[in-house]
Amino acid sequence: MPDLRRQIFESGKTVSRKAASREASRTNSRASSKQTSRQSSRNASRQASDDEDSGFLSDDTALSIGSLDDENPETENVDWPQELSDRMAEILDRKRSSVQGREEALAAFCRLIKYHYAEEETRPHITDLLSAFARSIRSESSTRETTLALRAIELLVITSCDDKIYENAEPLLTRCIRDSTSNAVKAAAIYCLGACTNFGGAGEEGILEQMTFLLDIIASDGQSIDANDDPISVTAALHVWGFLLSEVDDFESESEEAVQIFIDQLDSSDSGVQIAAGENIALLYEKSYTPQEDDDDEDSEEEEEGDEHANIHPSGGRKLIKRYNAYHNTPELERQLASLATVHSKRISKRDKKSLHGNFASILTTVENPRRGPRYNMAIDQDTNRHYGSTLTVKIGRHGIMTIDRWWKWVRLQSLRRILQGGFAEHYFQGNRAVLENLPVMMRTMAEASGSDDRQTARRAARMRNSKRWAAHSDDDVDME
Repeated sequence: MPDLRRQIFESGKTVSRKAASREASRTNSRASSKQTSRQSSRNASRQASDDEDSGFLSDDTALSIGSLDDENPETENVDWPQELSDRMAEILDRKRSSVQGREEALAAFCRLIKYHYAEEETRPHITDLLSAFARSIRSESSTRETTLALRAIELLVITSCDDKIYENAEPLLTRCIRDSTSNAVKAAAIYCLGACTNFGGAGEEGILEQMTFLLDIIASDGQSIDANDDPISVTAALHVWGFLLSEVDDFESESEEAVQIFIDQLDSSDSGVQIAAGENIALLYEKSYTPQEDDDDEDSEEEEEGDEHANIHPSGGRKLIKRYNAYHNTPELERQLASLATVHSKRISKRDKKSLHGNFASILTTVENPRRGPRYNMAIDQDTNRHYGSTLTVKIGRHGIMTIDRWWKWVRLQSLRRILQGGFAEHYFQGNRAVLENLPVMMRTMAEASGSDDRQTARRAARMRNSKRWAAHSDDDVDME
């Protein structure tokens, strides 16, 4: 696989002066000493733009989702198939439509297929719908219409899993990311491109190509797409890059360069950029460890005293073995992460400070021992100065609990949650293939988790398990490493 840094800085693409200067000096600094810390830092991205639309950009940060039991306003809408059919007809008929009318039709379409698993209802119209959405994106008559059309494509591709969508949508989305005059539209298009790449049939080659494109955006602070120092676009690129990385098996040769780019983003003045970069670093370190094979030396790695379970892979009790160094200067990285985990600057809001502390304590724990996944309720043992905490669990719907014990699970859950929002549980329980294939984890019921003997709860749990659309995936079913 070609070198990522060389692709970015020798491809003729636009990069920032800081990024170019940083690359020129990095070779010398690495040659002198691997223990030398970075000689420069920068504020990579600024405060959020007023164009940010919370309708398509989630404000959830890492380790903050305790429940996916959002209220579903569509619960009593038994006529939703007819309403969806009517809205699709409106979207396809543009002859007498207005911008406001198209916005309303797109918003209704997104609402309906977000809260209902409408694979059967949308499949016959995929080609025509994509053409209609593309016209709204190309014309960019209003920011709202364009972002809603991009959201509609995201929801359509995650609902249909049509492997032709990527090849049809990718040129349009790439052009939108580069040429749109709105940073909010650029960010929405980045997220949409990620969904199409993952669910729309891009394959490994397409995934790696888009990861390079996104890394270019991150390394240049958005300048490569004319979104200079825009945290919305940079954060979107970071989120999607991590989502795509979770689909890649071997990233050893590119890990060093990618970690360095994300380390640079830890100096951002925007907490969302910092946390997204940190999550990707944790994921890259996690990928440097894989389950022990039969021909591995049994004593190749000693278990960490007092935390034997951290060395065990969740899927089958196999030990996790280090395969390569994710980054050449882990001690310096640990110092930087520890600083973010305890930052007390008065210039940072209380909310951002709390988020930085919790997230980077968890990220640091993984970098120190990549066998450990995301943890919540992080704390520090004052005697040993070691971080500890409970494994993250997420409530899904009223009756389910999912354990998020690996970073790849967390990154995928975050991405699926951002796309489906309050409709996540509905798609999960109704058997959406994209959701179940991306999160092949066995979900416990509340009764099982608490040991409840309540008969009604037990019967309800049994019905869910026996449902024809319930997919009882587990880590043993699919090798996610």
